[in-house]
Amino acid sequence: MVDYHAANNQQYTAEGTPIYMEQENDWDRDLLLDPAWEKQQRKTFTAWCNSHLRKAGTQIDSIEEDFRDGLKLMLLLEVISGERLPKPERGKMRVHKINNVNKALDFIASKGVKLVSIGAEEIVDGNAKMTLGMIWTIILRFAIQDISVDETSAKEGLLLWCQRKTAPYKNVNVQNFHISWKDGLAFNALIHRHRPELIDYDKLRKDDPLTNLNNAFEVAEKYLDIPKMMDAEDIVGTLRPDEKAIMTYVSCFYHAFSGAQKAETAANRICKVLAVNQENEHLMEDYEKLASDLLEWIRRTIPWLENRAPEKTMAEMQQKLEDFRDYRRVHKPPKVQEKCQLEINFNTLQTKLRLSNRPAFMPSEGRMVSDINGSWHALEGAEKGYEEWLLNEIRRLERLDHLAEKFRQKATIHEAWTDGKEAMLTQKDYATATLSEVKALLRKHEAFESDLAAHQDRVEQIAAIAQELNELDYYDSPSVNARCQNICEQWDSLGSLTQNRRESLERTEKQLESIDELYLEYAKRAAPFNNWMEGAMEDLQDMFIVHNIEEIQGLITAHEQFKSTLPDANKEREAIQAIQAEVQKIAQHNGINLSGTNPYTSITPESIDSKWEKVQRLVPQRDQALQEELAKQQSNDHLRRQFATQANMVGPWIQTKMEEIGRISIEMNGTLEDQLTHLREYEQSIIEYKPHIDRLEGDHQLIQEALIFDNKYTAYTMEHLRVGWEQLLTTIARTINEIDNQILTRDAKGISQEQLHEYRTSFNHFDKGGTERGAWRDHSGALMAEEFKACLISLGYDVENNKQGDAEFARIMGIVDPNSSGAVTFQAFIDFMSRETTDTDTADQVIASFKILAGDKNFITAEELRRELPADQAEYCIARMAPYGGPDGVPGALDYMSFSTALYGESDL
Repeated sequence: MVDYHAANNQQYTAEGTPIYMEQENDWDRDLLLDPAWEKQQRKTFTAWCNSHLRKAGTQIDSIEEDFRDGLKLMLLLEVISGERLPKPERGKMRVHKINNVNKALDFIASKGVKLVSIGAEEIVDGNAKMTLGMIWTIILRFAIQDISVDETSAKEGLLLWCQRKTAPYKNVNVQNFHISWKDGLAFNALIHRHRPELIDYDKLRKDDPLTNLNNAFEVAEKYLDIPKMMDAEDIVGTLRPDEKAIMTYVSCFYHAFSGAQKAETAANRICKVLAVNQENEHLMEDYEKLASDLLEWIRRTIPWLENRAPEKTMAEMQQKLEDFRDYRRVHKPPKVQEKCQLEINFNTLQTKLRLSNRPAFMPSEGRMVSDINGSWHALEGAEKGYEEWLLNEIRRLERLDHLAEKFRQKATIHEAWTDGKEAMLTQKDYATATLSEVKALLRKHEAFESDLAAHQDRVEQIAAIAQELNELDYYDSPSVNARCQNICEQWDSLGSLTQNRRESLERTEKQLESIDELYLEYAKRAAPFNNWMEGAMEDLQDMFIVHNIEEIQGLITAHEQFKSTLPDANKEREAIQAIQAEVQKIAQHNGINLSGTNPYTSITPESIDSKWEKVQRLVPQRDQALQEELAKQQSNDHLRRQFATQANMVGPWIQTKMEEIGRISIEMNGTLEDQLTHLREYEQSIIEYKPHIDRLEGDHQLIQEALIFDNKYTAYTMEHLRVGWEQLLTTIARTINEIDNQILTRDAKGISQEQLHEYRTSFNHFDKGGTERGAWRDHSGALMAEEFKACLISLGYDVENNKQGDAEFARIMGIVDPNSSGAVTFQAFIDFMSRETTDTDTADQVIASFKILAGDKNFITAEELRRELPADQAEYCIARMAPYGGPDGVPGALDYMSFSTALYGESDL
């Protein structure tokens, strides 16, 4: 009994010979054949055998009778195999026949066919079922086994071939080797596909199977040299035609059209090449668009960052700062990812181009990766300067607001003091005054001059503040200048009026004799004390701005020192009030009728007490304001510590992760897929760390909103950490892309895991490490020329320092380092190693494939392309092929040679 199993599940003998076994529907001698099937097999197998035996000038009439002596069986095997079998025995005895059949069976077994429970005796005895099974085994081995279509073989390959060839035909759907062929259309479709001039397919009807079958069988016998192997009536009259008979018949069509199969193989090769080219063009278009969009965004953003036009108010500048924060947190991060993805797409595209022997991709002018990096560096430069300018402007405006408020406060106080002074200085009260009144007026004027001199400092302060506001370009400087000018002019006027009044009083001084010394003393002591109290009130109400605890503690210390002077000031107040009391006592004692006011001063005891009480009230208010500011600075210090704690954790973490990625990129643990899985898990762990960065951004925003500009608790700035974080994400993405490209290279080039491991081990052994970029370590993974030479020597390349070795090394360096950078990347290294050990499609191979489709012509027509290639790929070729200019061309001829060369670049030929 013959054992049949799936052809795809190929087994082998101990010597390595393939054992062929049928896949399904085993022929089994223990099961009775359907009589219709047996009839179909007898006719089909007999016709098949005769199609080969007639090449030796003989034939058989009865399949079970004519093979009994083994002679024609041995002859059949010699014809279909092209090999010589052992010399047959010519005797007529049974033993001679058995020996001949055994020689045939031994030859069949030597071809990898496993024979089970089949003996020569059964063939010699004319066992029909066993003989049919033996012939089916021979048909499988020599007519069907070697059929291969798209990595399928034998029965599956033959079925796939039939499906592809008949796919365009209506009413044909080949799913098996029995029912699908019953209406005859599939046979006709096979013939029409390869020889359309032999059959008018459109005239065939699905409801007329006898006509269809007879037409196909007659045409095949007459024009294709395929003998008629089955009767149409037997096929139509059977519920399910015999699968083996149909398969045998169809295999003859396959072999008859084997020449067309070459054209299909050529078309498949071309389709594969064109598909690669179409995909690469799509990737190039995607790169160009992404690069253009990113460069356009950078072009629009840089002028915004370079705009240094200051705003007039703090609110407007703080809005600019908030816009900048949104840019850093919301708008820029996606662009960082786009830039990283752009580099990954570029590297992947270049890898695919190298793997398919295509020229390297050169982006359009201005869209190179280096151009994008240059624009990105310009963006970051503008960005850094912009933030620094914003903070400086905010500090300047804060200073200006403080100075402007201080100017207004001092100007208001001064203007309040000068109110009415001009009227007082211009009155003529001394003209009708008594001598004592005139002397009183003179003394009063002296006190006023003392008071006027005391206010000189305030006027100078006001002018100095106005000058500083002008120097700092305060937006409301015109109104400040106008007010300052009025104050100065008024001050000059008061000086002139004071001098004029003094002169007038001195002229009448000789007429004045009596002066109340106590009033004079009171006035002289009250004036400076009153001025001291006014200064104290002004100081207690003075605005202040500090930026740290030390500054506020300095103000608190100064305030405490001021409070320590209050007891002495109170004693002076009591002494002044005692003078006034003495005046009252003397007036009462001498019966003097006082006017109720001191003729020498407008400062009354009540005003002194009132101002003293106000000073007493302002002191605790000042205490509270200073304590509130102290609390604010303590809060700011807490914000500094809070940011520093997180930054001092995040900074080293980023540094550690950068170093770990550097180690991962040179270590080899497991397969590339294992490394890729590990790296993606590692990338996910990094992404999951993002909340720490967000928290740090929040702390940094609180610091900026509190207008904190320094932090002594950490050396890390937010800008520094942002750069580190972005570089960390970019580095892990690039590392993953490198492994992706290695997998792509390995699979495309057929490199084994062991070879890739050997290449990586050799490369890493001679790789001396990475480089430093800023504060974060970035592994480069490149070999210098001498390191690369040592690596090649370790792999068995003869590149020693001699004339021949130097020439070989120069050749290899020209391949792996075409730009003469002096460094060899791992990707370039494995590209070179895979190119040395594997075979790829070349321009010559593609030209040869087109030549097959063109029927050995030097040109091809659009009609031929549309017939042999899928529609989209045919139109792709037609749109890009130049007209053929050779002397043997025809109208519409296309030049497939220059097209094939262009796919790979001129250098390939």
